[in-house]
Amino acid sequence: MNKETYLKEYPKYKNMRENVKRDKNRLHFHMMPPTGWMNDPNGLCQFHGVNHIYFQYTPFLAGWGTKLWGHYTTKDWVHYTEEEPFLFPDTKWDRDGVYSGSACVKEDGIHYFYTGNVKLQDKEYDYIMNGREQNTMHLFSPDGKNITVKELVMTNENYPSNMSKHVRDPKIYEKDGYYYMIQGGRDDENRGCVLLFQSDNLKDWKWYDTVYSKQPFGYMWECPDLFEIDGQQIMTCCPQGVEQQGYEYQNVYQCGYFPVSFDIENKKYEFSEFTELDKGFDIYAIQTFQDEKGRRILIGWMGIPDADYDNDATVQYDWIHALTMPRELSFKDGKLLQKPLKEMQQLRKNEFHCALSEFVQWEPKDSCFELHIDFEERTEKNSSVKIQLREDVFLSWEKGLFRLNMGKSGHGRKERIAEIKQLRNLTIFSDTSAIEIFINDGENVMTTRVYSENLEQKVTFLSKGNVGNVAGYELGSFVIEKHEEK
Repeated sequence: MNKETYLKEYPKYKNMRENVKRDKNRLHFHMMPPTGWMNDPNGLCQFHGVNHIYFQYTPFLAGWGTKLWGHYTTKDWVHYTEEEPFLFPDTKWDRDGVYSGSACVKEDGIHYFYTGNVKLQDKEYDYIMNGREQNTMHLFSPDGKNITVKELVMTNENYPSNMSKHVRDPKIYEKDGYYYMIQGGRDDENRGCVLLFQSDNLKDWKWYDTVYSKQPFGYMWECPDLFEIDGQQIMTCCPQGVEQQGYEYQNVYQCGYFPVSFDIENKKYEFSEFTELDKGFDIYAIQTFQDEKGRRILIGWMGIPDADYDNDATVQYDWIHALTMPRELSFKDGKLLQKPLKEMQQLRKNEFHCALSEFVQWEPKDSCFELHIDFEERTEKNSSVKIQLREDVFLSWEKGLFRLNMGKSGHGRKERIAEIKQLRNLTIFSDTSAIEIFINDGENVMTTRVYSENLEQKVTFLSKGNVGNVAGYELGSFVIEKHEEK
């Protein structure tokens, strides 16, 4: 689909856009597709004060289909503009979808790198070792909206010969005057890895090295990201093929980070233990960028491939999936911490405060609220906590285990567990059909979709004897300026 085809087809789907508006599960402070399908956030960056959020987008189908890059912009993380789709599969190198990629901001504009997908259909293929082209593409835009350069820079022939046809999701890392492109890979022995490519001009790239963890960890590493924060190098990725171990790796695919030491010049790499970024049901394909204030900001896809639970409640209204709230990262005491951007406080209204010992029930106007609880009793030995967020959504903490339990509104989501030795504080963001839970200043996070039939809200504290303080805020909505009907 090229831009001309999109503009020609757009008027035919007015009923689809009207159907979306009827859904009570449309989110108030999470980014969603205007219609159709959304998955990975792409090309996250800030340029001349404007934050650009691109995303995998199938506009005319609430299901898997050929991908464009949708596009939102914002200056303050509350007021947004729904831009025209930015990137289309309009060449022979990306004809079956413009897959995930990233942005590299320079003074004169933004360079983008993404995976152009080509899926062969002329005979039977396994689509692992054959039948697929994963082309690395380069774009340049002077403003984040108009493309002046679109070119092929690498094909599978430029990747190491022991790689499968799964090499994708480029992200740029700058070091000592060179650009390094990190891509996720699956080798011919079904071992996940990342590939490094080097360039001095963002145009001419050559393979530099292939990097593995000391022990095999899954068969494919998707959406890798390499950055430095608070003096520590971090590599995030989404490993596929990691089996559950106790309360670790409960999802079908994982999403997390390695603290690493990458001496790229001497090709020496050390990996510390992999840690999940989120213990919830719906998190994948996270991407980070550094804004003009120097903050490292993370946004993820609030979804996951191949899960055994569903989002059918929104599909009937012609849309599916969303992105997480933007989260600011920091690194402290060996842990990557996540907290909602400070700008989210602009949505607060109608404050509620009380001592935790007096907290029994709070009835915000609707399901959109922020709740913060500070606990003074912080050991698993002498206290327990249980909170009812909705009719069949419960949080509990006892004997060092933090649980998220869901009933019918989970649409197949039942329980997720995190080992938490001490519970110091909780921050809960509840939206119409999403909940994000930040535990102990963001040391652990749980993200989930939820589809409650009754959106009237009562938050009930079911445990007794806890000491601390409670603050609650009803939350308003993002303001999204939409294009006029075409």
